[in-house]
Amino acid sequence: MKFLAILPATLIAAAPAMAGPYVNVEASSKFAGTDYSATSTDFFVGYEGSEGALDYFIEGGPSLTVTDGGVGETVPAGKVGISVKASDSLKVYGELAASFDDVNSYGTKAGVKYSF
Repeated sequence: MKFLAILPATLIAAAPAMAGPYVNVEASSKFAGTDYSATSTDFFVGYEGSEGALDYFIEGGPSLTVTDGGVGETVPAGKVGISVKASDSLKVYGELAASFDDVNSYGTKAGVKYSF
């Protein structure tokens, strides 16, 4: 019985790191307190890879936003990002996202991740 519980974790841990193309479908909803305003769903195709301590990705495709009133709009969007392994326990990362409609929107993300 313990074998069946440990097997999935062992297979995941033993899987090699894969680089290459992928599909990413992601939904994000916006709220102000309990007031819902919109949900954006990204249907992205991407590519990820690594060079030494540097990991990177680029992805893009249509992004569908549906507002509280049920009005939907689809615009092209995408993201690029990198992370650098600063040490065995510390990663530094950054991301740039953009969507292209009447008023182009941009966003950034930066941070550090410490693993114990």
